[in-house]
Amino acid sequence: MRIEQGAVKAPVYLKNKDIIRRYYEDLWNPWDLDAAHELIDSNMEFRGSLGVTVRGIVGFQSYMSTVRLAFPDFHNQVEDMVAEGDQVVTRLTYTGTHLGEIFGLEPTGKAISYGGIAVFRISGDRVVEGWVMGDRWGLFQQISGPVAPIPSA
Repeated sequence: MRIEQGAVKAPVYLKNKDIIRRYYEDLWNPWDLDAAHELIDSNMEFRGSLGVTVRGIVGFQSYMSTVRLAFPDFHNQVEDMVAEGDQVVTRLTYTGTHLGEIFGLEPTGKAISYGGIAVFRISGDRVVEGWVMGDRWGLFQQISGPVAPIPSA
């Protein structure tokens, strides 16, 4: 076995976790749309927790802008992160204040907090796929008020 001099190459899953950490800390939480050019693949396919699917950097930035209009102080708190191969899964808590229209509902000024899971696929140093499944029902109830329970069969 030959040992080469120089830096030890980190396992790919650690590099991918770092990319997703930056995705939240450098892109989403500070609303730095320009960071998308460093982290997002030009052909990325993204399905957001609001039920919207977009492609590419411009589509992704548009999705972020929609979220920001509804929740200007929206914050992604990563609770857990698991990575294997080219995939990274995060468990998150989303918080913010409802200050813009969303789901056809006018701003309420209510604070929101709901959970979600995001699944990403990384290629090279960029996110090529993202699928976010947030608790939309919980979010909707927080901004629209109590909803009658679904009757049991």
